[in-house]
Amino acid sequence: MLIAGPTASGKSALALSLAEQTGGVVINTDSMQVYRDLRVLTARPTLDEEARAPHRLYGHVDASVNYSAGRWVADAAAVLNETLAKKRLPIFVGGSGLYFKALTRGLSAVPSIPPEVRDDVRARLERDGAEALHAVLARHDPEAAQRLRPRDRSRVARALEVVEATGRSLTDWHRDGSPPLLPPGRVKAVFLAPERDALYARIDARFGAMLAAGALEEVAALAERQLDPLLPAMKAHGVPALIRHLRGEISQERAAEIGRADTRHYAKRQFTWFRHQLPEFIWAAPAEARQALEKVEAR
Repeated sequence: MLIAGPTASGKSALALSLAEQTGGVVINTDSMQVYRDLRVLTARPTLDEEARAPHRLYGHVDASVNYSAGRWVADAAAVLNETLAKKRLPIFVGGSGLYFKALTRGLSAVPSIPPEVRDDVRARLERDGAEALHAVLARHDPEAAQRLRPRDRSRVARALEVVEATGRSLTDWHRDGSPPLLPPGRVKAVFLAPERDALYARIDARFGAMLAAGALEEVAALAERQLDPLLPAMKAHGVPALIRHLRGEISQERAAEIGRADTRHYAKRQFTWFRHQLPEFIWAAPAEARQALEKVEAR
């Protein structure tokens, strides 16, 4: 069973309810909730919620790790096999479209990048800027460069790392890949689609609740580690802005405003991504999602 949707749409609550009802296992399919350092700011299930049903792949990765979709697939495969061996229902829940696509469509076979190549590209990124690297990428992989915004630091750097390390473009690597863990015909999939204004209001309110629950202290502890700002955990929504606040560059109110806006923009992108990339998901309002799952045939 697959439960996807934008951030703050109620996915985790639905998954927990179904796990309690069926004796299932809730399996994290969110790229930020894997990090143990960010329970509050990524809205991971609470300890009480985790005690009500088995939860897997939550908070099992240190923030210093550049965790990838490929590593998640490997971890998810082990958990899936374990869950099925126990004759329990696997319930994959989260908002990371790439993880769900890897789960149901397979994953491209991009190899690991040597540390020296990654370090060189990141040094050039800091020295020359993303737009300069985008111009280099356009000469080596014009198709990837055309898809990426020139100021998209992370994706431009990633595409350039791949072509410089392997001599092949991301486009070429994406033609080859691993088979899906859950091929068509074996899953029920739903995308929770709340009304936009209500969702955005919930996102705004939740960010304030996170601050009240200790998100700032969580980010302060992370900032003290002085990790590479390009690491995925360091780019979680709210982290960069709250670090700027801790450095005295902006007020907490401004940091919260940036965090809320970034999260709203991400939610908008999630709607668009799932609509175009994974059309097999059934869309349903959160209040109707359980009924939709009961009615839909496995696909």
